[in-house]
Amino acid sequence: MGINMELNLDGIKDASLWKGYRLPEYDIVKMCNTTKDNPVWLHFGAGNIFRAFICAAAQKLLNEGAADTGIICAESSFGTEIITECYRPHDNLCVSVTLNPDGSIDKEVVGSVAESLTVAYDMDRISDIVCAPSLQLVSFTITEKGYAIKDSSGNLTDTVKKDMENGPDSCSHLMSLLAALCIRRFHACGRPLALVSMDNCSHNGEKLETAITTIASAWKNNGFITAEELDYLKTSVSYPWSMIDKITPRPDSHVEESLAADGIKDIKAFVTPGGVYAAPFVNAEKPEYLVIEDAFPNGRPALEKAGILFTDRDTVNKVEKMKVCTCLNPLHTCLAVYGCILGYTSISSEMDSPELKSFITRMAYDEGMPVVADPKIINPSCFLDEVLTQRLPNPFMPDTPQRIATDTSQKLPIRFGETIKLQLERGTAGDLKYIPLVLAGWLRYLLAVDDNGNAFTPSSDPLLAECREALAGITLGSHVTEERLHSLLSNSNIFGVNLEAAGLSGRITDYFNELIAGKGAVLATLRKYTS
Repeated sequence: MGINMELNLDGIKDASLWKGYRLPEYDIVKMCNTTKDNPVWLHFGAGNIFRAFICAAAQKLLNEGAADTGIICAESSFGTEIITECYRPHDNLCVSVTLNPDGSIDKEVVGSVAESLTVAYDMDRISDIVCAPSLQLVSFTITEKGYAIKDSSGNLTDTVKKDMENGPDSCSHLMSLLAALCIRRFHACGRPLALVSMDNCSHNGEKLETAITTIASAWKNNGFITAEELDYLKTSVSYPWSMIDKITPRPDSHVEESLAADGIKDIKAFVTPGGVYAAPFVNAEKPEYLVIEDAFPNGRPALEKAGILFTDRDTVNKVEKMKVCTCLNPLHTCLAVYGCILGYTSISSEMDSPELKSFITRMAYDEGMPVVADPKIINPSCFLDEVLTQRLPNPFMPDTPQRIATDTSQKLPIRFGETIKLQLERGTAGDLKYIPLVLAGWLRYLLAVDDNGNAFTPSSDPLLAECREALAGITLGSHVTEERLHSLLSNSNIFGVNLEAAGLSGRITDYFNELIAGKGAVLATLRKYTS
């Protein structure tokens, strides 16, 4: 056991203390100085996916001598705690732990972050970085909410409206700040730039571009910026699309205990005032995919040497649809809603259920795969096989159906609605069995009663109260009609398609009645349709 394993630059100098850990194979101090003098890559969003995937990719380049600069990261979404408590006390080092399906773990100290900043206190430094001619890309993992400039009703938020009224010198929303920073870059050096969303959301680059150009267009109309400045944002700044896939759960207590047992000091996880779970370490699964549209007008790091795939926008879109509509996300949602009803607390344990495993396998292969557009760059069948045989069953991944059930109403249109639309085009929507059973399961989930008849607390969802109200009065043992479910099943905003018009409301209603027949009805229904 190490007796003095401190996670900082001095602490990792004695490699003999860090047996079992892969350490950075480059001069970190030299890398930091080079990066600060000639920054190439700025990243917003200092959370788990950034540290477990993006930082590790940058480290691969540094280890191989394919880069001499690292990443400068900035946090804007979760306050300053992750920077002040995870990054700076440890000289921006992080322990990245890979949780393998066989129970083994790979441990690496990642040192590719050259500088850690906060939007709250370091905007002058951030501005200098954005204005540097050497800067090639600004990337983001800020969640889909980070790009939202409108509320659920489609109206501009009050914050964004104020930013539009006050102009680029007085901004609060991150998208406004970015637009202002890019305008400063235009005047400072005039060099082009790539703004790259790496968030797990559909058409992420488009969301980023729309937000920034909408705000900047308002500034132009309000007389704050010129047509030339607006044109720079539209023509010299690129907004590549990307697809990212790697499961990075909150810090796991077993991992924390293991690292502490090795002798690493001050490794304890904590919860920020904003409710974010953080730690000086990050734990994640081994499989990872990042596919990026190759649109970098000022050049880019050679990230293909780290396994990142570069391609055209159409291919990125196909990969994203493959994952989100067929091969991963629909399976997650199915396991989430049924897992909550059946009392599961881990995704991996659900894969021990023959009913649930058969359910998601049949749904993916029988109903999703026939309408998948093969992106070629990743084989859909191989991807799906990896999900079913390695990723979901991994007992060492601390992921829960309760976490994945969060915001389900926001996920249904893309995860199931798109496949239903394609099946409608083929004239085969009437043959669907398993997707309707997932949707019926979600309605059953909304009753907030498990299969034993006990109440449970549904995960947070912006439409939870509204949807539960639509089902008010329905209890176990009830029998409902299609008309009773009309307000939900006809709502294309929820499902991405009008399920009545698609001819699926009758089947969903029948399934729902079977699921609410009484105690044990959910498991009995699954056995009926998956055996």
